[in-house]
Amino acid sequence: MAFHRRIAACMLAAGTVAGLMNVAPAQAVGPAVITTQKLSWEIADQLAAAAVRICAARGWSVTAAVVDPSGHEQVIIKGDTVPLQSLSVSYRKAYTAYAYGMTFDKDTTSALIAAKVTGPPNGALNTIPQVLFVPGGVLLRRADRSVLGGLGVSGAPGGDLDEACAVAAVKEVSPRFQ
Repeated sequence: MAFHRRIAACMLAAGTVAGLMNVAPAQAVGPAVITTQKLSWEIADQLAAAAVRICAARGWSVTAAVVDPSGHEQVIIKGDTVPLQSLSVSYRKAYTAYAYGMTFDKDTTSALIAAKVTGPPNGALNTIPQVLFVPGGVLLRRADRSVLGGLGVSGAPGGDLDEACAVAAVKEVSPRFQ
């Protein structure tokens, strides 16, 4: 009899363990798949081209970079005679406008600087490789203010001039951000 009770106990224990293994994990909060809105490559290309064209019409050869909502380069267009560093600077302006503009609800790198979002006096934020608090970056938004990425322009003789070209390009192309 004792032997049969031990067998029954073992079978009960095995059944309990098997039952526990088949229990579904706790449901995660929110959806399992996240979708992100971003510009198509065609619109991102039109935006960067518009910035380069607008600056060229004003006499400046620039590089324009568009970053997507992951902060990665989506499009980069270089003017014909831009300095080498304008490539990385335009990307860093776009990245900063996107990352910090979205966080602090500011539409340009100039607005971030004016709001003193540049970090503590020791410059700690400027030690992050992609961050550059210099005028010339614009946060890309839809009409409903949802964020799509960032645009950075570099190469004009001053960040304020870079930013003027970027703002003009966004104004020109943003009606297509639907």
